[in-house]
Amino acid sequence: MAHTGRAMLALGIGAFAIGTGEFVIMGLLPEVAADIGVTIPQAGHVISAYALGVVIGAPVLAVAAATWGRRTLLVALMLAFAFGNFASAAAPGYASLNLLRFMAGMPHGTYFGVAALVAAALAAPGQRARAIGLVMTGLTLATLLGVPLAAWLGQHFGWRAAFVLVGAIALLAAGLIQHTLPALPAPAGASPLRELGALRNKQVWLTLGISAIGFGGLFSVFSYVKPTMIEVAGLPLAGVPVVLALFGLGMVVGNVLGSRLADRALMPTVGGMLVWSIVVLLAYVFTAQSVVLGSINIFLIGTTVAIGPALQLRLMDVAGEAQVMAAALNHSAFNVANALGAWLGGLAIAAGLGWTATGWVGALLALAGLGVFAWALADMRQRPMAVRKGPVRVTP
Repeated sequence: MAHTGRAMLALGIGAFAIGTGEFVIMGLLPEVAADIGVTIPQAGHVISAYALGVVIGAPVLAVAAATWGRRTLLVALMLAFAFGNFASAAAPGYASLNLLRFMAGMPHGTYFGVAALVAAALAAPGQRARAIGLVMTGLTLATLLGVPLAAWLGQHFGWRAAFVLVGAIALLAAGLIQHTLPALPAPAGASPLRELGALRNKQVWLTLGISAIGFGGLFSVFSYVKPTMIEVAGLPLAGVPVVLALFGLGMVVGNVLGSRLADRALMPTVGGMLVWSIVVLLAYVFTAQSVVLGSINIFLIGTTVAIGPALQLRLMDVAGEAQVMAAALNHSAFNVANALGAWLGGLAIAAGLGWTATGWVGALLALAGLGVFAWALADMRQRPMAVRKGPVRVTP
């Protein structure tokens, strides 16, 4: 049990490194733009480059490394992520930085997918979602602790220092994974062709659709939370870090509660969290007028990440033998949600609907995700043999 706990910690530190590396750039765009000689909107393209790396890297690496042992694969992914961040810190200009951020994003989805499979395999019976939640805690803690620390470092020592820190944490994680995880082989008969089989499974696509659409509401609001709270609620600039910390705290709480609920009742947790998302996102339209109420609401919006462990576990249950591909694609779907939510929220603002219109957009996305969830339930009733029954012990 102690050995399992150390392994979970190592996997969580890897998640912490990835979460910090993904989000820290958002607070350092002015510094990046000034250093490489581009506008702030142009500097923002490095965020998109990283997200594109996640979306493309997840399926490509899942297929390419189908026969690798789990520990070996996780260590390799962490080393690749470390290299991508160290190289980003040394990027001489705009084009090279975008390319290197794309490369840094490629291991992201596959790491989380394989880490979830390993965590579930090491978990006690009936606690698979909780084990996945422990790994994901590293990601949520990154928004609360890692990103502010790296941002502070970047503001005082240059944005490149932030990426050096992320690379160093990734190296630490790689070493811990190597020394704490057992040597877990790939399943018998694993092959790239078998992993591609996930793409023929309708339930896999429906679950990914819930992630890509229903989870986009959170990003619709969070992408514009700073200007909304400043312009609408009158939040002082000094109060922005507090609001962001509340969002991060909400993510931590939601991740813990969501993983426990998913172990008890998986599909009701998915549906319930989509309904909860609709409620808190719609409430933001009205609470954003107040600093206090808006801040509380942002904490509640953070808790909607509770759906994450449930969707990850659902994919593992419906993917059959294509476990790595399905688990990795979940994080591609989350990045699609990020891009979709931010884009639609921006369209609503640009159309003159006001900053709080992001709440309406978010609620509609969550409602659409609930529609996909209902479609998945209907399909499951029509084809019950297409979905595994009962708790599944995942072989890593």
